[in-house]
Amino acid sequence: MGKKNSNTLVKNASFLMVAALISKIIGMIYKSPLSSLLGRESFACFQFAQNVYFILLMIASFSIPQAVSKIMSERIAFKRYRDAQRVFKGALLYAVIAGGIVALICVFGASVLVPDSVANARLALQMLAPTIFISGILGVFRGYFQAYRNMMPTSISQIVEQIAVAVVALLMANFMVHHFAGAGEDTLQRWSAAGATIGTGAGVTAALLFMLFVYSVNRKTINRRIARDKVSVDESYQQVMRNIVLIVAPIILSAFIYNVNGYINGVMYTSISDFRGMDNSQVKVLYAEFGFFMTLINIPLTLASTAPTSMIPEVSAHYATGDVKGAIEKINNATWISMLISMPASVGLAVLAQPVTSLLFPSTEGVAGKLMVLGVITVILNSTSNISNGVLQGIGRANIPMINAAVSLAVDVVFLAVLLFFTNAGIYAVVIAMIVYAIVMCVLNDRALKKYLGYQNPWRYAYLPPLLATIPMGAVAFGVYKGVRFLAKALPHSNLLALIPSIALAVAVYFIAYLFIAKPSRQELLSLPGGTKLAVLAQKLKII
Repeated sequence: MGKKNSNTLVKNASFLMVAALISKIIGMIYKSPLSSLLGRESFACFQFAQNVYFILLMIASFSIPQAVSKIMSERIAFKRYRDAQRVFKGALLYAVIAGGIVALICVFGASVLVPDSVANARLALQMLAPTIFISGILGVFRGYFQAYRNMMPTSISQIVEQIAVAVVALLMANFMVHHFAGAGEDTLQRWSAAGATIGTGAGVTAALLFMLFVYSVNRKTINRRIARDKVSVDESYQQVMRNIVLIVAPIILSAFIYNVNGYINGVMYTSISDFRGMDNSQVKVLYAEFGFFMTLINIPLTLASTAPTSMIPEVSAHYATGDVKGAIEKINNATWISMLISMPASVGLAVLAQPVTSLLFPSTEGVAGKLMVLGVITVILNSTSNISNGVLQGIGRANIPMINAAVSLAVDVVFLAVLLFFTNAGIYAVVIAMIVYAIVMCVLNDRALKKYLGYQNPWRYAYLPPLLATIPMGAVAFGVYKGVRFLAKALPHSNLLALIPSIALAVAVYFIAYLFIAKPSRQELLSLPGGTKLAVLAQKLKII
């Protein structure tokens, strides 16, 4: 393979990475004033409704982009553009049907899905029903462009979505808080949490409108490709739908099982804590602290997941044409990108856990920071398992990660139950169970990759250099923060004043250390966001 083609994955992942970073920063920023506006108990209801919503989204559409891009990319690899278009139309029909059914479950099953201990989250969940329906259609359009290895529409739509979410959520939450201020605590919690979830629907709608615009702009190009197609077999729509269900179902079920542990852990924590006689208000407060932790930790998790998202169509195309070596090259590139992000993010969040959580969530009592120190390892573990999930799905083994996720979930549930019933770990038990789940998932997926692809993880290439580079980075972040905070302790906003130079210097130290340790090629550096500057720096340091 030529260098240009070998870096397609890196460039696509870079587009998604930048978009994901911008989106998550917006999400993190708006949740800080949102948590203050709602109060911790209402924010806990909002967070719980969001967790249930994500689980329902898994069933309806969450993995639709990956599934559509996989099926279409296999046909595009053989220039079967007309068949690929039929897959697109069939996927739209699937999304409408599945999304409609799950949206109805969201409306009429809220009383079952949300336990009595957080009953005020039920209205917020019902408000998310239209969002579930629209998300499936949006996912099909994103998967369509990803199949053609064009990540730009997805990237921009993610930013558009998050901006709309932030603006509308804050406006509606503010309106509900003031409108229901004198209506009683329960009524206020219900409607303020519901107001915040309206932002999610507004974001998805805005993103879909953008994708429809992009599709209409590209319509002529699409029609020309279809008109020149001489190799499609003109699959019947019955066959197309059958293929979609057979391929999409295990991917979605795998994603559902993979992510449902968050919902189950939340239900177990609130229910068992209530059973043991813990104050309900305190349970909500601690669950809100867990929500602060998850908001922060989802940023590096989302960034690291851009590599698997870009990798699926690439691996599927290579594997479909029998190019196993090319597929393995894409897997190695995806692993490299993922670890380049997740390693420093994990160490940075661990070292600066308390000051970062205190800055973004002033109402925290410090528990979120402690959860962060304990739970950052899941960033690396989940990044690794996300890649192996994508690989197994890309080579037609989507049932394997589904089975592995089910086994991991069973271990998670048993482990969490033991901790909650027989220890006083409380909310910390939820994070410990998350770690156990991620470890089991990594081990099982690694065994499957060796069995079906003969794949060996690139430990020395992808894992060791960024890990070693985080050692001086972490030391600098901690030392600079403590030093500046000590000197500026009498000044207002001393926490922020100390964080800015500590983060900036830590990032610089990480990349310089990485360049010396890994000695990447000029081509690898240029494929990354800001790669030109990194390449210039590497030349000045006489590394390349």
